[in-house]
Amino acid sequence: MATLNVELGKRSYPIVVGSGLLRGKAFLDPYLAGEEAVVVTNETVAPMYLDQVTTSLKDRRLICQILPDGEQFKNLETLQSIFDTLLENRCSRSATLIALGGGVIGDVVGFAAACYQRGVAFIQLPTTLLAQVDSAVGGKTAVNHPRGKNMIGAFHQPTCVVSDTETLRTLDQRQLSAGIAEVIKYGLIRDAGFFAWLEENIERLLRFEGDALEFVILESCRHKAQVVANDEREAGERALLNLGHTFGHAIEAATGYGNWLHGEAVAVGMMMAATMSQKMGWLDPEEPGRIRELLGRANLPVKVPDGMSALDFLKHMAVDKKVSHGRIRLVLLKEIGDAILISDYPDGMLDEVLAEFTG
Repeated sequence: MATLNVELGKRSYPIVVGSGLLRGKAFLDPYLAGEEAVVVTNETVAPMYLDQVTTSLKDRRLICQILPDGEQFKNLETLQSIFDTLLENRCSRSATLIALGGGVIGDVVGFAAACYQRGVAFIQLPTTLLAQVDSAVGGKTAVNHPRGKNMIGAFHQPTCVVSDTETLRTLDQRQLSAGIAEVIKYGLIRDAGFFAWLEENIERLLRFEGDALEFVILESCRHKAQVVANDEREAGERALLNLGHTFGHAIEAATGYGNWLHGEAVAVGMMMAATMSQKMGWLDPEEPGRIRELLGRANLPVKVPDGMSALDFLKHMAVDKKVSHGRIRLVLLKEIGDAILISDYPDGMLDEVLAEFTG
């Protein structure tokens, strides 16, 4: 077991990573705000891990809610159902919401916690690699809107994140690869040495080797924690964590939420960003090829969905949260390990990249 902290003053919290953590007796006790514990999970995760979590909470006033599984349920209707549960059970401001699941569960439960009675405590128990390395850390919570992903949400930090690596063994290969996309992102934006390590060891992750998975979770969380501590509300540096996401969110919205996994869409988005970075004269000509090869070895897509046009991209990118003064801001790469947020790219260059990928 290993622990690192997200340093946010009085709102600092630990990220605990290890094997078998969900089986620990009363492992959540130090992080509960009061006697009420509300565990929210989904129909896929509940049969595997809900009993382990509720056993550790047997001395609390315990409420459980099981939601349908999928990105298509990350919406206001699901949020409303959580509020219904809280109100029907007369939960107080001292209740603690516990998000047991992947990124969708963490995002919607965190947003419910941010809103209920103007803010209650919540705990992240991520069960997918993508959630353990990225979405469970940092306090971004949201639901989707048909016109844009994560457009309705709040910053609300958890009281702890507990990542049990044993839960990753129940992931299918597609979900595992989707999480690896976010791992690769950290190497691209902050750590060329980590990217090189991934080039040497990517097959170990695909084989679910425990020590390799724990290493990448800790390295990814270390990077995420540092960025969040420096820029909690994305006024600057934190935007770099969105490498590939502006393109990727457009893919998710255009194809219908849930048809492409978030990590799959981000993988294509990172390839598009790398291509544009090379056209800007920053990446050496061979470096987009390195990125493409690593994504391919991780069983991730590098081409846009069939039938998606440049106009489809522009329509959805125009409502991205990073648009400023009518200009689409993009995270690009000065080199592998060094990212930049830019809006003053040459006119026509974005169109050129979109045409190359959709033509």
